[in-house]
Amino acid sequence: MSTSPLPIRKYLRRLKDPRINRCKRHLLTDIITMAICAVIGNANTWSDIATFARRRKEWFQRFLELPNGIPSQHTFRRVFDRLDPLALQKGLVQWLHEISELLGVRHIAIDGKTLRHSGGGSSSLRQLHLVSAWATEASLFLGQVATEEKSNEITAIPKLLEMLDLHGALVTIDAMGCQKEIAKKIVDQGGHYVLTVKGNQEHLEEDIENCFLKVYEEGSSGVHYETYETEEDGHGRHEIRSYEIITEPKGIRNQDAWPQLHVIGKCNTERTVHGQTTCEVRYFIGSKRCSVRRYSKVLRNHWGIENNLHWQMDVTFGEDASRIQNRHGGENYAMLRRLALGLLKQHPSQGSIRSKRYEAALDVAFLEDVLTK
Repeated sequence: MSTSPLPIRKYLRRLKDPRINRCKRHLLTDIITMAICAVIGNANTWSDIATFARRRKEWFQRFLELPNGIPSQHTFRRVFDRLDPLALQKGLVQWLHEISELLGVRHIAIDGKTLRHSGGGSSSLRQLHLVSAWATEASLFLGQVATEEKSNEITAIPKLLEMLDLHGALVTIDAMGCQKEIAKKIVDQGGHYVLTVKGNQEHLEEDIENCFLKVYEEGSSGVHYETYETEEDGHGRHEIRSYEIITEPKGIRNQDAWPQLHVIGKCNTERTVHGQTTCEVRYFIGSKRCSVRRYSKVLRNHWGIENNLHWQMDVTFGEDASRIQNRHGGENYAMLRRLALGLLKQHPSQGSIRSKRYEAALDVAFLEDVLTK
């Protein structure tokens, strides 16, 4: 047996095997290793994983024990249905970050995504909703927490924050996460927040708007006011974004209830597509004293979680089409997808994530390279 390209054992030493001892025919680390490799290699279902493992049995025999051959799809499904998602996530994310040499994170974007076919319809279960953390600069998955409704993001976000090292990082969250308790948790953990503001916080949006109106009407004398504008063309669109911030604002009611609220901001977006122009105004609050240009970059990069994570999950990994309804099974498979995405993004070869998955399915040498780069 040669050295494994996926030294998973040391990262899963504390993972509890949920099976009864007398029913164990396959090693837990073998099952998890085969599943990771299969998802990288284009497997989107439990059946796909079992098929991949059977077709690559000789390769797996080089570094796995496989005391009773390749498990069936039902074995893969039953094991992942019972595995504790948080315990599995802890080991796999630690491994991903170590091999990716992720030493520090400057910007963390947090956003939620619903798995459309994980409930509803004839099922009594509600759709599974995952709140994920994404390192925007490294394009790496940092962690996830599952909930059964988008409205439950308010309770899921603090749990996710507890799993992360926020020291020195800017954390961006959309309006659902604009809560005093969430802001406090980020600050208490050594991070800074940038929270989108809408009408879900009494008076806050109104007070921010009035602060900017006062600058427009009376001028910026005595006020730390900055502006920055960007203009872009692409994909048939012309976009102009104007950013404004006021540092140490006056006139925010109950401002002390927001820990270290040092900045209020406004982003105007003017988008022209096929001759039709639309405008959007968004407000935000921040705890870090920095330039308007830095805030513009962070806000722009926040949506990388949509393009680089959520879009990839649906279009490349078929997550929206997945019909896994078991809560643990669905969350664990989502974890495997995100782990695979992180590994594929780190690989230096040219080509899309879709083409890399296809190549990993066809060529074990390329798959080994993905696992070790």
